[in-house]
Amino acid sequence: MVKLRLKRYGRKQRMTYRIVAINAQSRRDGKVTREIGFYNPRKEETQLDILAIVSLCRSGAKLTETVRDILKRAKLFE
Repeated sequence: MVKLRLKRYGRKQRMTYRIVAINAQSRRDGKVTREIGFYNPRKEETQLDILAIVSLCRSGAKLTETVRDILKRAKLFE
């Protein structure tokens, strides 16, 4: 099963997160199937590949709660 979740990127002071499609059995920072965006919590900056997200969700990918909240803020899902 594939999950859409956050992957840490950068140092502690400049921590950003990448939104990735990853095998559910993998670690948080493990091997990624596909990178589909990023999220910077300090600047509330988000960049998303909407077509990839929609196609992955249609093919059965599960969203973590945090990614779901980010997508709701971007008004992609309700």
